[in-house]
Amino acid sequence: MNLLDPGHLLSAFGVTGIFVVLLAETGLLIGFLLPGDTLLLAAGVLSAGPGHRLPLAGVLVAAASGAVLGAQAGYLIGRAGDRWAARSAPDGRVRTALDRSGVLLQRYGAARTIVLARFIPVVRTVINPLAGMTRIPVRTFTVWQVAGGVVWATAIPLAGYALGTRVPGLERYVTGLVVVAVGLTVVVSGAQWLRSRRSGTPGAPASDG
Repeated sequence: MNLLDPGHLLSAFGVTGIFVVLLAETGLLIGFLLPGDTLLLAAGVLSAGPGHRLPLAGVLVAAASGAVLGAQAGYLIGRAGDRWAARSAPDGRVRTALDRSGVLLQRYGAARTIVLARFIPVVRTVINPLAGMTRIPVRTFTVWQVAGGVVWATAIPLAGYALGTRVPGLERYVTGLVVVAVGLTVVVSGAQWLRSRRSGTPGAPASDG
């Protein structure tokens, strides 16, 4: 079983796998290893295939539940552990994401950052414990993480479902579709990183316009 392959995960565990993966990806610092966006896209495509291999309603409920509960768990871990998670996080992607999340919080404020972070791989994993560490009010965090989590966790499967209904047989090429999606994510992230480097603000997103 390849836990990083969305097709294998969905075939083996169905909607339960979606819930568990999103719970871990958004709630634990190990979650950056898991395929959140690509899993949701693949689930949406499979929901539109012949025989509806996955129920769309089940996918949406499992995805939203996992995303919301995972984020809240991550926040509580951050509040309980204070700076422990930041100190114990390994160098590399997690450390970079922690720094980037801090820049986002300072630049855009808590509400906007919590929502936007849902759509940025790795950052959405660390923003929740970081919000707890920095003592963002529970009510503020909860309201905006639920709003962002529901939008993110439903929009991507619905996009995959719409694509699957318009391209017959697409479910047979889920792996290839995932590779393309990952490639686009890498390209966009790389372009954003280069742009932020040129602006002299490491890890910060480029300003509008």
